[in-house]
Amino acid sequence: MKIVIYTLGCKVNQYESDALQLALEKEGHKVSQNLESADLYILNTCAVTSESERKSRQLVARVNKLNKDAEVVVMGCASQNNAEQFLEKENVKLVLGVAGKHLVPSLLKEIGNNLKPLPKEYEDEFNVEGIEVRSTLKVQDGCNNYCAYCLIPYLRGDSRSRHLSSIIKEAKTLAKNSKEIVVTGINTSDYKINGELALPRLMRALSDIDARIRISSLEINIITKEFLEVLAKMPNFAPHFHMSLQSGSSDVLKSMNRKYTTKEYLKKLRLIRKYFKNSAITTDLIVGFPTETDKNFKETLKTLKVANFFDIHIFPYSKRIGTKAEGLKEIDSSIVKERLKLAKEVKEKSFKKYLNKNLNTIKTVLIENEYQGLMYGHTENYIKVYIAPQENIKVGGFYKVKLISAFKDGVIGEYIS
Repeated sequence: MKIVIYTLGCKVNQYESDALQLALEKEGHKVSQNLESADLYILNTCAVTSESERKSRQLVARVNKLNKDAEVVVMGCASQNNAEQFLEKENVKLVLGVAGKHLVPSLLKEIGNNLKPLPKEYEDEFNVEGIEVRSTLKVQDGCNNYCAYCLIPYLRGDSRSRHLSSIIKEAKTLAKNSKEIVVTGINTSDYKINGELALPRLMRALSDIDARIRISSLEINIITKEFLEVLAKMPNFAPHFHMSLQSGSSDVLKSMNRKYTTKEYLKKLRLIRKYFKNSAITTDLIVGFPTETDKNFKETLKTLKVANFFDIHIFPYSKRIGTKAEGLKEIDSSIVKERLKLAKEVKEKSFKKYLNKNLNTIKTVLIENEYQGLMYGHTENYIKVYIAPQENIKVGGFYKVKLISAFKDGVIGEYIS
């Protein structure tokens, strides 16, 4: 069959879709991850916000327009949250959840609701082999944090970690084709071995892998001298830290059930910069959480300015049924809209400031693809660089590039060597 797998949401979802593609291709199916005509569509959905869940539902209608006779399989967080919202849609023959995605190839003839209990242990039945210049490497699943706004712990289950030997084996396989590997999980910071936090040990084990190693989103609990010393000794570590913030007000953080204050958070950023002076630090921010007052929001703007982030992913608060914040009175949408505008102004200034700081420096760029006549890739500190095509520059290669000027979502670079 011609099968399309389409993914919404996080890097973990993308990893699972890549693994599923490989498993289906091994059974002889022709598989694509582009929205195009196919016999079967497998939709890997997201439910982190109400908007992402709405997009997951709309996706069914989109694929039905591509082929009105195709069959549709839905899986992921949105279907785990509410399977019925998909079963009632045209051409949807099978609905799975979060667990048992590795069983999809054997379930294609099944019909109806096939949600399985959330696993207690890490499911390690299928992996990927590195089909892109940059690949993800899933090391952990689930979350025990239960932040007041977040539905994911209820959909993904308790935190569970993958065996170190399995991770290293896959990393070596990925490195045969991929030049950069992004270590990811639902809560990567909670990676454990024998019940003890072990992300430093994992990163030390990845230091010999022949690929650039980047880490996805982290929590501040993992930022210690021990961890940073391990990273500083790695010859292949990319100094980019995505540090989840969510609010710049300690009072709001407490009501969100985030386990730190803004003072503690900023202290961790200073520690990172002690070891990595020019590291890119990015973050997530929720604007308009129900307990956020005008005073709290002003505190958030102040924190953002002090933190000097490279980039900020800004989201309006989204009420999720079943979370601890569900019953809180929401802030008027006009107020949230104005706060979003102010936060985005700080984001834009911060982004430009970091880019300007890096102009006229020489960085190592991994070329990933081409765009409108230019080649592009990312530096070790995650600046997107566009350069003019040259005969000796190939996709998948590392090159020394001088950063010249701001351009689109990154900079124009000049090839050095």
